[in-house]
Amino acid sequence: MSALLVGYARCSTDGQDLTAQRDALLGLGVGADRIYVDHGLTGANRERPGLREALAACRAGDTLVVTKLDRLARSLPDARAIADELTTRRISLSLGGSDYDPTHAVGRLLFNVLAMVAEFESDLIRLRTREGMKVAHRTAEIAELFGVGRSTVYRAIERQRVETSADSEETAMR
Repeated sequence: MSALLVGYARCSTDGQDLTAQRDALLGLGVGADRIYVDHGLTGANRERPGLREALAACRAGDTLVVTKLDRLARSLPDARAIADELTTRRISLSLGGSDYDPTHAVGRLLFNVLAMVAEFESDLIRLRTREGMKVAHRTAEIAELFGVGRSTVYRAIERQRVETSADSEETAMR
């Protein structure tokens, strides 16, 4: 039996689209019937049905293909665990068309760097989400205090931002 390419795609929210990932996987030679997906599931959650199906579909000698490492895992420990499982089962991993070779020191290094970047991006997303929620909460409090709608508060904040930016540019030009 010849080696197969098995594709995996994931997007975190229902508002996102998997079309670009599917097209990329097809372009990398993965058959449409061999693409497994998780829609609306975060990469921080290791228990994903599509990932489980993709891993189950792989046999020794096959290659698991993902467009980017952050589609597979959002933390270094999860990425390492998946890579170790693939290595143990003699399954290759292709990241956007580049094969990852865990038996080679440079391959291991590059994989770990990519996994750390994916984890860092995940941490930044979490931080920005928390900050956004705080701003929304404060905006609601201000709106309630002054008896206006939140959109009025947002417009006032934006107007102040524009004025501050213009003042800064004017000062810099002097």
